[in-house]
Amino acid sequence: MMENRIALVVGATGGVGGAVARALLARGWTVRGLARSPKAAAAKPGSAGITWIKGDAMNAAEVVAASKGASIAFHGANPPGYRNWKGLALPMLESTITAAKAAGARIVFPGTVYNFGPDAGPLVDERSPQNPVTRKGRIRVAMETRLRQAAGEGTPVLIVRAGDFFGPRAGNNWFGAGIVKAGGAAKRISYPGDPEVGHAWAYLPDLAETFARLVERADDLGPFETFHFRGHYFERGIEIAEAVREVLGRPDMPIRRFPWLAVRLGAPFIETFRELLEMRYLWRERLELDNRRLVAFLGAEPHTPLVTALRETLVGMGCMPAVAPMPPGTGLARAN
Repeated sequence: MMENRIALVVGATGGVGGAVARALLARGWTVRGLARSPKAAAAKPGSAGITWIKGDAMNAAEVVAASKGASIAFHGANPPGYRNWKGLALPMLESTITAAKAAGARIVFPGTVYNFGPDAGPLVDERSPQNPVTRKGRIRVAMETRLRQAAGEGTPVLIVRAGDFFGPRAGNNWFGAGIVKAGGAAKRISYPGDPEVGHAWAYLPDLAETFARLVERADDLGPFETFHFRGHYFERGIEIAEAVREVLGRPDMPIRRFPWLAVRLGAPFIETFRELLEMRYLWRERLELDNRRLVAFLGAEPHTPLVTALRETLVGMGCMPAVAPMPPGTGLARAN
């Protein structure tokens, strides 16, 4: 059991940061959340128990002040709406590095599959080559390179890499943008990728629990550690959309193609659309995360059954009522 159980979460108002904050709170940690507006952050669902501190991830002095006495600094801040990654991602990370160094804390960082190009797959482990083919991928590689440098200078780092997020409070993510929209009964299901190409998804409560278990084994971690989280991997990517309609009790609902043409037409005018197009290759290439190192370290990867994970997600998104019974004969009893 760690003696110092104080965590700073940069990005606690977001999907992954919020999930990690809640997982740590459930395990008895004191969790500080950095927010430009603490009052607004405290009013968001799922924020109970977090000590909100006013600060901006771009302001190193404010992050340093918030991190005082913490043993971990979780960096979950992302540029909003995929915009201006080049101008914001590395400076925000630099603030967290400065703060962690001042506090003597471990940096905890959620890795992505953006780091990998087609040469890495289809089964990707912690040693796979990182040769990204996109600007965002190159920025993510630069971020991890900087983290490795920080670890070499005495600030320990833990990275857990996962696929696309889904969950009841997942924030901006491909599940809500590309499969079913939040905010009302599901009227349409779509799928952004090649139906027969595998795709990796991470249920955020499971990923957050993984982070929590790892940081509580700090004495067993090296100065720079990377683990891969497999989550829910679908050999046929479209299976997640098929599972959604089963959970909704509408197994005959058609699964439509994602409107990539509209995204392409809007890309010259909308930066977010340009970024989405750049990442489209991940919906055309199989990329499965190999979690054998994580399982060897923890004994098992936290894994909520698919039907439960999807149900909690859809209820949290407002797409189905919490009291709706599961339809009989659902095909989701299988493990995933």
